[in-house]
Amino acid sequence: MKKLKIAQLSTPFISVPPPNYGGIELVVYNLTEGLVKKGHQVTLYAPGDSKTSAKLESSFPKALFYENMQSLFSPLAFNLFWLHSLPTLYHAILPFEKANQFDIIHNHLHYLGLFFTNLVKTPILHTYHGDFSSAIKSPIEKMVLEKYKNAYWTAISESQKKNCPIKLNFVGVVHHGIPIEKFIFNQKPKNYLAWLGRITPKKGIEIAIKVAKTLKIPLKISGIVHQRDKKFFDTKIKPEIDNKLIFNIGPLSMKEKVKFLAEAKVLLYPVTWEEPFGLVMIESMACGTPVIAMNRGAVPEIVIDQETGYLDYSLTDEEMISLTEKLLSLDERKYQKMRSMARKRVENNFTIEKMTEKYEKIYYSLI
Repeated sequence: MKKLKIAQLSTPFISVPPPNYGGIELVVYNLTEGLVKKGHQVTLYAPGDSKTSAKLESSFPKALFYENMQSLFSPLAFNLFWLHSLPTLYHAILPFEKANQFDIIHNHLHYLGLFFTNLVKTPILHTYHGDFSSAIKSPIEKMVLEKYKNAYWTAISESQKKNCPIKLNFVGVVHHGIPIEKFIFNQKPKNYLAWLGRITPKKGIEIAIKVAKTLKIPLKISGIVHQRDKKFFDTKIKPEIDNKLIFNIGPLSMKEKVKFLAEAKVLLYPVTWEEPFGLVMIESMACGTPVIAMNRGAVPEIVIDQETGYLDYSLTDEEMISLTEKLLSLDERKYQKMRSMARKRVENNFTIEKMTEKYEKIYYSLI
């Protein structure tokens, strides 16, 4: 098959790859690098401080960072997620202005790319990285999805596809992939629990703290706090951080994150919402670190219960505590087998190569 000219539209908020936090941007980076490696001619639309093997096109010299955008620019009169400002729209337009130069455009900038779907002849693939549940609550969002339901969509998990309230034209389900070679497989972890992510209520950080305090096992927290979650952090989480049992080590670079996950005894992932994927789970398992998670969203598509970790089917704090205690009490042989199976699970299902191949097939089918 001929090599393709592909446009990847990322967000203007965080550089590619992200310095620490940035799930969407990390996925876009991994996919872009995978496509370049396969010989495709890829143009990445991302902030100017991004680093990529592809051709980089930028609307801004540096990442805008979403938290600062609304104070820097006047918002437009829209009521859609991420459609808050003129800079965002300006960034979204770029690949569509040059649509005739591409075989396909892959939109990762949420709904913004939808508005150009019928204005260019080039096929456009839309990957939404959040959950669609807000469409039920927002009449405008629901209206937009209904209007563009026949566009080409990919889901990032079966759960995301299943829970979408609008019957969209999903042309495939593609799980995220990571560069497995960058994740150290460690068979000699240290004695601490790990929690990593954005510090917000739905990520279940309070449950993780409860598990650690009940079992008296150190918990190391790595994450960022968005402005909208600052009150939650200051009132609910910060008072629990004593640097004796509960530690907050802050955001980590890629290298630091790998070390943090690889040395953990277990990753706690007690999400309280239908999360459509969860990169940190495959990153943890790639290091050999088992995951204990609530059975929500895409979690059971990633973690195999009793093989690569444990699933909390009851969705209760007490069960999370019980499962953590159970894992920590495994004999060394069984525990090491679980670490090996966790690594193997990622190698077989969640690599950049696997993700790239699936998207590549979809691109060809649409063209």
